[in-house]
Amino acid sequence: QVQLVESGGGLVQAGGSLRLSCVASGSFFSINAMAWYRQAPGKQRELVAVISRSGSTNHADSVKGRFTISLDNAKSTAYLQMNSLKPEDTAVYYCNANIRPSGGVWSKDYWGQGTQVTVSS
Repeated sequence: QVQLVESGGGLVQAGGSLRLSCVASGSFFSINAMAWYRQAPGKQRELVAVISRSGSTNHADSVKGRFTISLDNAKSTAYLQMNSLKPEDTAVYYCNANIRPSGGVWSKDYWGQGTQVTVSS
């Protein structure tokens, strides 16, 4: 059973920083990619940033230059460093990972439970 556990959310003032972590645990063969999504109240879930196993990254235009995704393959952990936070960054942030589970032929998408990020003005 593969699980993703996020941590690092909280309340921060505008202009501040937070670092989110997402640890993949359980029995799996490989992690193909990990990503962060967010969902604000009344809005659809949106992709924030994605990173491949090789380290290639892509960030949403709204966070470019402020957020950075990284991946520690040895620790099966993805990070999202968030700087210069704005009130509009307030949302529940979800970790997503495309993982090939042990004993499986196909890779699957897994989701974490989400962590709240609140940015006050």
